[in-house]
Amino acid sequence: MHRPRSVRDADVAGKRVLVRVDFNVPLEGARVADDTRIRAALPTLELLLERGAAELVLCFHLGRPKGPDPAFSIDPVRARLRELVPDPKVRLLENTRFDPREKANDPAFAAELAAHGDLYVNDAFGSAHRAHASTEGVARLLPAYAGLLLERELAELGALLESPERPFVAVVGGAKVEDKIGVLESLAGRADRLLVGGKMAEEREALAPLGEKLVLPVDAVAAAAFEADAEAREVAVDDVPAGWLGLDIGPRTREAFAAEIAGARTVFWNGPMGVFEWPRFAAGTRAIAEAVAVCGGHTVVGGGDSVRAVDELGLAGRIDWVSTGGGASLELLEGKELPGVVAIPAA
Repeated sequence: MHRPRSVRDADVAGKRVLVRVDFNVPLEGARVADDTRIRAALPTLELLLERGAAELVLCFHLGRPKGPDPAFSIDPVRARLRELVPDPKVRLLENTRFDPREKANDPAFAAELAAHGDLYVNDAFGSAHRAHASTEGVARLLPAYAGLLLERELAELGALLESPERPFVAVVGGAKVEDKIGVLESLAGRADRLLVGGKMAEEREALAPLGEKLVLPVDAVAAAAFEADAEAREVAVDDVPAGWLGLDIGPRTREAFAAEIAGARTVFWNGPMGVFEWPRFAAGTRAIAEAVAVCGGHTVVGGGDSVRAVDELGLAGRIDWVSTGGGASLELLEGKELPGVVAIPAA
């Protein structure tokens, strides 16, 4: 795995630093609803300011605009960051995705961004799997370094690939095997046990090649319809009534999965066990979150829904590392190199 040079080794005194951050945060009207990603970048920003950077110019994308759109203006993010870092040397560029050249990794747009700095720091792990102008193109034009958050993400996830303390238990949930087959195959080759839940667990034929390390649900919470208040019952996986849907793992599976996690020295969890947005089908995801939180081993949670679950349950502080990357985490664990990382020279 590529190990980029660190911002700790950069000479930033008196220089303008272009920083790619991951401030793609949820908004509620004109305010930031969750500032977790903003706070995650603060150690890098504070380090650069402490070391005498003349100016920090931050760039990032917000949402998925098709062009300039007031609904995706960075103004709410600017206001929140000013509360957290009230330093006039920090300024933010407008949403990079307002310009279609960003996603095209257009050299001219990369050059326009590069003109804002004397060197470049990428601290946006959540976007590092995208070869965009602000994540990959700029790194080819300026002296480039990895920020502290990006560095920590690579260390935490890299350890799962290279040197996990054993037993290593991986827990993966989600809707379709095909969406995560690469990471499932990679984890099956590295983990001691691979627990699979969610809708994908029903695809037993597709999962069979993963071998004897695979642990599948034995029971489910089945529902008569895909509705929050549908008639539901706990049944063995082979006894789900015709036309019904498995919307969560059942109590025996919750107990079995929790026992596997309790005996682990390393745990990685990605993906919900059911439709956890609906309280009646959230018990499986909640059981996994609680089991990971009390596990005595080293625990890593990655992926939007898993992170949301531990946050909503107030358990994030009991997890050793909560990754800021969804797709980036999975691609890295699949064994792929990330464009935004390999563009930075090696340490």
